[in-house]
Amino acid sequence: MTLFKRSIIAIMSLFGILAITVACKTEKSNVTVNFQTEKDTLSITVLQTADIHGQLDTHPELFWEDEEIVFKNRGGLANIKTLFERERQKNPDRTIIVDGGDLIQGSGYTALSEGEVLPDIIKNMGYDVIIPGNWEVVYGKEVMLDIMQGYQTDVIAQNMYHEKSEELLFPAYSIKEIEGVRIGFVGINDPDVPVRQNPIFSEGIAFSDINKELKKKIDDIKVKENVDVLFLVTHIGVFKQVELANNPIAENVDYVLGNDTHERIREPIQGKYARVTEPGAFGSFVGKLTLHFVDGELVGDDYELIDVDPEIFPADEEIQALVDTEKAPYKDHLETVVGYTETPIYRYLTVENPMDNMITDAARWKTGADISISNGFRFGNPIVPKNGEPEPITRANLWNLLPVNEKVKTGRASGKQIKDWLEKEMHNAFSENPLERFGGWLVRFSGMKVNFNSQNERGNRINTITVNGKPMQDDEYYTISACVRPGDPIDNLCRMPNVKDVEVKDYTIHDVVEEYLKKNSPISPKLEGRAYCEYLGEYSFSTVPKTDYKFQ
Repeated sequence: MTLFKRSIIAIMSLFGILAITVACKTEKSNVTVNFQTEKDTLSITVLQTADIHGQLDTHPELFWEDEEIVFKNRGGLANIKTLFERERQKNPDRTIIVDGGDLIQGSGYTALSEGEVLPDIIKNMGYDVIIPGNWEVVYGKEVMLDIMQGYQTDVIAQNMYHEKSEELLFPAYSIKEIEGVRIGFVGINDPDVPVRQNPIFSEGIAFSDINKELKKKIDDIKVKENVDVLFLVTHIGVFKQVELANNPIAENVDYVLGNDTHERIREPIQGKYARVTEPGAFGSFVGKLTLHFVDGELVGDDYELIDVDPEIFPADEEIQALVDTEKAPYKDHLETVVGYTETPIYRYLTVENPMDNMITDAARWKTGADISISNGFRFGNPIVPKNGEPEPITRANLWNLLPVNEKVKTGRASGKQIKDWLEKEMHNAFSENPLERFGGWLVRFSGMKVNFNSQNERGNRINTITVNGKPMQDDEYYTISACVRPGDPIDNLCRMPNVKDVEVKDYTIHDVVEEYLKKNSPISPKLEGRAYCEYLGEYSFSTVPKTDYKFQ
């Protein structure tokens, strides 16, 4: 049934139009809906958070409005709890709350406690279903299992196994029944976790792919559990989530509750078989999907992405007390000021960001390398000066910017080697084939400038590369620095293989940035065109093929 037809039916029902029979043909079945009054309509609310990344408190958030970057305070677990309770009061006993993973990691408080600050808070938030994300493995399998058990709610993932026994780590799915309507949730984590994260993190865990076997599982669950509406709760990124919604694998799926790429989908993306959502990140937003049923049949839906504005949703006192208690052992250390910035530091753009310019400048300053590299991702709350005064940078901020604190590694690579690696990274970020995308953001660097065309074919995107102001030479060797990825081969730097003369330094990337800030504050990182594509422009937030989605 089309969204238009569903909406019309729902509106007619809500306004009490009498004795209406509607016949609609869909790809899945012929549906006849017969209802008498507004009392025949059952509305169920599904709330979704995603990629909270250990952010316990309200924080600055970046928005793209009227072709400008603006910052607003958003988020906070205690504020989210207030939102949850208000929505429950609006639709009592008919509200289901889901989190799509990456709760366990991303802040100093979660890093220093190895996630232990979270269970008491999360189990009091009222979640009904939670899935693990790609970062849930960061402290190892046993810690992940212990913490997620502490949430005391349904944790599901149909494709994560004990490597030795091949038994599921978590139940594959969860069923919620409300007034006779059975709603199913199937959890799917990214099978590329061992590649995306440091390989050592996921030791002992096996992952199954998204393939025909998954379709059989989904279809079996639909039939076995007599499911009326089926959700896939996925942590595979917007590109693959949209692709999945168009794939026959999702033939019996109604919605894909997507997570991972921190996109703010404000109108669900309609696929051939299912509709896709993704509710931003860091607890700044909550997705609200309202399902309308007549005689157990889904006839319409409404969706909105709600800003967690602390002025609208003040902190819940009980959750805030828990947050404050959990933070206390780490607060003095993490809230220590280590530097200042005169310009906003953020990391939301697809190509170049002030945050990574600062980090890679610090690494090149410390190591003396020709080129310093930082992994590409959309991570870390903005640090925003106010009233014309430099803004303090704390150790807590550093953990938000650099959620894993590893030692620095240096080595040498040829110009040809660097170019081939960068072409591969560009394909990972900009491939028109969603299944070949890997993250969606370009790696960042200092000491090198690259002009490229994201629309060119694989292996032919780079136009020019200069290093220290001179054209890169294929046969010349350049020193590079990056961070250690435990589990990688020693001669691998940021997925670049066969690097020569590798040396692991005795200092970490946090050590480097703290030292850099101490000697150079206040800093003023800006966009400099270190990597530039005319097609994307200076402010490229998202590239989701075959959709009209825009990040806002």
